[in-house]
Parts: sequence; C-alpha cells; structure tokens
Amino acid sequence: MTRRTALAKSLKITKLNAALYFTVCALALSLSANATTIIKFNAPGAGTCCGRGTFPLAINPAGVVAGYYIDSNSLYHGFSRATDGIISSINDPDAGTRDGQGTVALSINQTGTITGYYYDASSVAHGYVLAVNGTFTEFDPTGSVGTFAENINAAGTIAGSYDDSSGVSHGFERTTDGAITSFDAPGAGAFSGQGTFTCNADCINTAGAIAGYYMDPKGVFHGYLRGGNGAITSFDAAGAGTAEGQGTVVFGINGSGTITGEYIDSNNVDHGFVRSASGTITEFDVTGAGTELGQGTVPISINASGVIVGLYIDVSDIVHGFQRAVGGGITTFNVPGGGTGFGEGTVPSSNSPGNQIVGRYIDNNGVSHGFLLIP
Repeated sequence: MTRRTALAKSLKITKLNAALYFTVCALALSLSANATTIIKFNAPGAGTCCGRGTFPLAINPAGVVAGYYIDSNSLYHGFSRATDGIISSINDPDAGTRDGQGTVALSINQTGTITGYYYDASSVAHGYVLAVNGTFTEFDPTGSVGTFAENINAAGTIAGSYDDSSGVSHGFERTTDGAITSFDAPGAGAFSGQGTFTCNADCINTAGAIAGYYMDPKGVFHGYLRGGNGAITSFDAAGAGTAEGQGTVVFGINGSGTITGEYIDSNNVDHGFVRSASGTITEFDVTGAGTELGQGTVPISINASGVIVGLYIDVSDIVHGFQRAVGGGITTFNVPGGGTGFGEGTVPSSNSPGNQIVGRYIDNNGVSHGFLLIP
C-alpha cells in the first residue's frame, strides 16, 4: 500500500467507542538493561486474517502515533493513537469504499498535523493533510495521476511523490500555503515504474531537506538529498549492487541532515548504512542477519540524536527489530506474540526523540498488530 515498504523489497476524525485492545508488558529485553514497556494495540475494526490488521508508521515527539489499518473487507483506514491510548479513525470524505481503497495516514508532525493519501472510488490516489481541528485539505500536483503524500515536518511542509500518465514517479514539496513544487533527481529513469521517490514518514527534516531515492533507466536504486535551496545531491553506498533491483534506498533523515537506509548488494542481500551531514557513509549489519536473497539489515528511521531503528531478516526469513546507538552499538528485540514463520516477527517503523519505538508485529497467522516500545 505504501509502494516500497521494508518487507516488500512496505471530513473529521471519528472517535471510536469500541474497546481499545492493548497489553502492557514489562520486559527486560536486550534493548536496555532496564525494564522496557511494550504496549500492544489494535485499531478497533482492524481485520484479523490474511495480511490485514494494524500498521503504525510514525510517532511524533509527544508520543502520538499515526498509521493505518486494513479491515475485514480489505478497506484501508487511517488512524491516530493518542498518548492516553485512545485510537481515532481517519477517513477522507472522498475515499472509495471498495476492496483496496480507503485512507492511509503516513506521517504526523509536532503539532499533530497528519498527512497521507487516499484512494478514491476509481482507485486513484490523492494527497491530503489533516489539521488538528479535523479539517481535510486534498491536493494533487499538476500532471498527477496518483499522489502519495508521505512526510510532514514541524513547519507543515509536505514531501512525497506522484506518478504521471506514463507511470513515471516525480518528487514534490508542498508548503503550508498550498504551493507545490515538483522535482526530479538527476539520472532518474523516465520509464514506467522508474523516477524519483520519497520514503515514508521520516524523509523531510525541520530545515526542509528532503531525502529519498530514485531508480535509474537500468532499474538501479540511488539515494538523493534535496537541500532547502532545491539542490539535489545523489549518493550510493560503496557496497551497493549495480544490477536491476539493487542499489541504495533511503528511509530517513533527521534534523542535522544525517540519513539512513539500506543498500542491496550484488547478491541481493540487504545491508544498513548511515550517511553523515558531511557525506561520509558508514555501512553496517546486525549480527544474526541472513546473507541470502532478500535477507539482511534494513534501517527504517533515525531520530534527532542519531539513534536508528530498523529490522533484520534472519536465515529463516523471520523478522526482528534492532536499535543502533550513535556510537554504533546495536541491540535487538522481539515483540512477544510475533510469529516465527516466513516474513513474520517484529517490524519497527519510527522512533521518537525520546527513543520510543513504534511499529507492528506479525503473528503466526500473518496478521499485523501495533506496538509501542517505551524505554
């Protein structure tokens, strides 16, 4: 639903009165020498089979979570989870109501403003921004046949991408006055499925710098950084492969301009990297990550202090969470209830300045459930 997710290598706010299902577990995980609290939750109305469930994606400094859930009819709904545990459903008034349609919430800023996209009755995607008073504003860049608003910073500037009529993706920036500027990374391909992309939730910082990736004419991924002045710098991790489907993919940037993401090597194995504001790239792997096709280390988010969270896929294709400290030390964790089959386990999505981690765990029936880890 969010196009390239980590495992894919992916109106008004209606207050739900149904019971909030959550469990608090005090666990001594390897993540910390101290007790760590894990809150497990499901959005009321989330489906309970077949890849459905609750998908938290972003957390703001106050600890408010945004994401989406898929109901029993395969319809998408956004949600926000307040710090008191109350979950509110988000449905754009123009969202379609058939299988695969609906509303997705992807990013939330310090003020609680949310952005994302919805699929209309014709299954066309459009961007929206949801103000704290419950007002929806919908938008599309000129020439868009599918708009994916994916990031919002403290100032309310939104970054995302859109597809044109040829299926080529282009980046965009939308300021609070509604002005939209489109952009393309130099070297981006111009065939269907290629072009310039941003990542989900954490790819525009407080200075307005946008990070993302592009696919070149050969189908290879490359990272880019678009500065506040609009200048675009491309980069690649040294170990990135150069064949179709390989390369460098960006997943997050923090306020100081430090970027994290993954690179896919010539054997199609995933590895982590962190790129400093000066451009120095450090590659890393989590101990226990698999070394076969589709396995490896996938950083997802980086917070203000430079702490990275992400996932790694082991030799049995089970998914586990990790946190990497600024000094490079890595600790791992698993949310109780995560499955132990192919593609199951723990999938972190974002971390707050206070090192709270939000994400989902996939149970042994393939159903996703939300979690909030509080150190």
